[in-house]
Amino acid sequence: MKTLFSILSYLPLVIFAQVQSPKEFLGHELGEKFSRHHQVVDYFTYLSENSEKVTLQQYGKTYEDRPLLISFVSSAENLKNLEQIRLDNLKRAGIEEGTPNTNIPIVWLSYNVHGNESSSTEASMATIYELARGGSDKEPWLDKVVIAIDPCINPDGRDRYVNFFWQYGGQPYNPDPNAIEHNEVWPGGRANHYLFDLNRDWAWQTQIESQSRIKIYNSWLPQIHVDFHEQGINSPYYFAPAAQPYHELITGFQRDFQEEIGRNHAKYFDENNWFYFTKQFFDLLYPSYGDTYPTYNGAIGMTYEQAGHGRAGLGIIKQEGDTLTLSDRIQHHYTTGISTIEIAVNNAERLLDEFGQFFGDNSRLKYKTFVLKYDGNADKFNSLKSWLDNQGIEYGSSSGRLKGYDYKTGNSSDFSISENDLVISTNQPKATLAHILFEPKTKLVDSVTYDITAWGVPYAYGIQAYASTQNITVNKVEQVTFNPADAPDKVYAYISKWNSMDDARLLAGLLKEGVKIRFTEKPMNYKGESFGRGSLIIAKRDNKAISNFEDRIIKIANQYQRRLSIIQTGFMDGGPDIGSSEVRYLKKPKIALLGHEGTSSLAFGATWHFMEQELEYPVSILGTDYFSRVDLAKYDVLIMQSGWYGSFGEREMKKIMEWVSAGGKLIAVEGALNKLKDSDYSSLSAYVDDEAKKEAEKEGKEREETARLVPYEEQEREFIKGFAPGAIYKVKMDNTNPLAFGYDETYYTLKTGSSRVAYLDGNNVGIVMKKEDLLSGFAGQYAKEDMAESLVFGVENKGRGQIVHIVDNPLFRSFWQNGKLLMVNAMFFVGQ
Repeated sequence: MKTLFSILSYLPLVIFAQVQSPKEFLGHELGEKFSRHHQVVDYFTYLSENSEKVTLQQYGKTYEDRPLLISFVSSAENLKNLEQIRLDNLKRAGIEEGTPNTNIPIVWLSYNVHGNESSSTEASMATIYELARGGSDKEPWLDKVVIAIDPCINPDGRDRYVNFFWQYGGQPYNPDPNAIEHNEVWPGGRANHYLFDLNRDWAWQTQIESQSRIKIYNSWLPQIHVDFHEQGINSPYYFAPAAQPYHELITGFQRDFQEEIGRNHAKYFDENNWFYFTKQFFDLLYPSYGDTYPTYNGAIGMTYEQAGHGRAGLGIIKQEGDTLTLSDRIQHHYTTGISTIEIAVNNAERLLDEFGQFFGDNSRLKYKTFVLKYDGNADKFNSLKSWLDNQGIEYGSSSGRLKGYDYKTGNSSDFSISENDLVISTNQPKATLAHILFEPKTKLVDSVTYDITAWGVPYAYGIQAYASTQNITVNKVEQVTFNPADAPDKVYAYISKWNSMDDARLLAGLLKEGVKIRFTEKPMNYKGESFGRGSLIIAKRDNKAISNFEDRIIKIANQYQRRLSIIQTGFMDGGPDIGSSEVRYLKKPKIALLGHEGTSSLAFGATWHFMEQELEYPVSILGTDYFSRVDLAKYDVLIMQSGWYGSFGEREMKKIMEWVSAGGKLIAVEGALNKLKDSDYSSLSAYVDDEAKKEAEKEGKEREETARLVPYEEQEREFIKGFAPGAIYKVKMDNTNPLAFGYDETYYTLKTGSSRVAYLDGNNVGIVMKKEDLLSGFAGQYAKEDMAESLVFGVENKGRGQIVHIVDNPLFRSFWQNGKLLMVNAMFFVGQ
């Protein structure tokens, strides 16, 4: 039976005279072996050099220095006119001025965002060859469409997986699911170099791959975007339409066209008796996916999921006894890719018209203006502006009074706008994206979702904000540039305020340069200027060994674009003097991070990335597999990121606790707290006392009894009563504690779990006080009850050391910007 997939090497060679097939170029049939990334690069480069239908662009590099590539495939005439087609597309979106002169839609196909979902990169080679070769029945399509093909979004992760399979795979392959080739070693190939899930990073752009990709993506804004994935080996193929919940701002056309695409795919799958499903698991809500982010930027954004994932290898036996091969997986992905292009060609005019309407009609948006109130912390606002620039979201300043939703109280109130406030109007091309990223509460038509349900940007940045249904005129603002300071002739000390990650980077930079630093535990005042808790003091007396002290410190500060205050005396006008015991000497810490088996690769990776790329401070990674041989006395701080630590028994935990008692500092995050909870190591517990424990156990039995009577089809919804999939809570902070230096009395936390932790016997630095402190997102009935009067951040003294308890990971996916300073405080200030 004829399908869209061609057995390319069997067709007459005269047809393919222009370019070689993948088999001819690589020396093997697609599906027989895994191609390493450099081979894929070579093949795409070869096609661009030997076909008038293909052009290739490198848009970036990975952390491991592999190239990131995008190929544009179209007719020779369209490729000559490619820049005009791109600009015309941006004109339709209102991003460029003028009227389009061309009518060519763009279909963007993205492959292998998860490195061990490896069939899609192989399918990209089959797809581009079918489009580029001569004599194909797809050739007439190229006059009507431009196809952008990104063969591998995540080269580092892909090569990690492919190298694993080449190392452990049998020759010939072994289809037994228990064979080692079907069971990846930690951390697996899914994530990038820093073990980030790049499919959750489209909006936040914390990783270099995402930053590079979104820059080129936003310079095109295609009408269709497909993200090719793989799922469990016993699932068949998933394609559009997506599952509920759909975000309420997704247009009717976007919904309907997903259905049309799905029916087109189904036609080809039905012809071959291939199994598939739609509308079941993969929703369109969380804005940082490879389907939702393009959707919120006007595209028909879709995820295609092929059975396989990191377990399938070259072939694996499924539950029904069939063997799923890499060739099968390539064939399926090839088919949906070509089917997507086909339906775009057949609906080109309609796609372009609806695309223009998406950007031209903002009447469906509830909020017209978002106002972020300036609190004097310019660093946070500059960081936010930079992120908005990367999104292409316009912002500015304004004045006057409005009425709107108060993010802090959850109520509507009147407020005034000052000249330093940041104002975002939805009267702009990127209005839908801005609305979704800034909306205070996401409407959920279905509480069973695939990811977190809250992400409000003002909460993530820790900025007081309002969302108003009123329109207001916004004036453009100029970016403030940093002017380097000149060194004074003589100083007693320099002082740097402690408000942001920019200040933290300065601290790290000074320590790496051997500069000795103090910090104040109490607010200080000098000549009318206030310095809050945590402010850094660089005294000349401490740094006698530094020649040209004044010049050297200013040079470092300029490097980090920090403005230091100069004091000429140790006598403060208010607060402690420089020589006070309340001004602490900061010992430069040696920091270690546990990783490898038993740790969450994502949580570990986020911390690794944070230390190396954001804080730029040295960290020693200690493997759990050889931890028993490590001399902990060489380190001052040990970070146990989230994980299950299955190999950590009493011997390992006793070793850590003896080190803490001797003066070490343990930072335990999220899942790692389970090694401490209800143990002899800590006062950490789910219960305040024995009476509370008995009450909780009684309540737990009652919940179990209720669950037993729930019908089978409703059991998933019963389960989520105890679940909080990414909900935002208000936290009361004790900002006199070093763990909370630089923070206000209110912090917003993102809860990605529902594990309850009662108050400590030690310092309860951050707490959720009542269930009404849920501000945004979904939390089940039981989860809301459990979160009341619970710990979020705390410090416990143990001997001469400390345990820092962090229930909600502030480094989760690295986008919760306001939580990062807390991790720095834990490493540098607590216990000093």
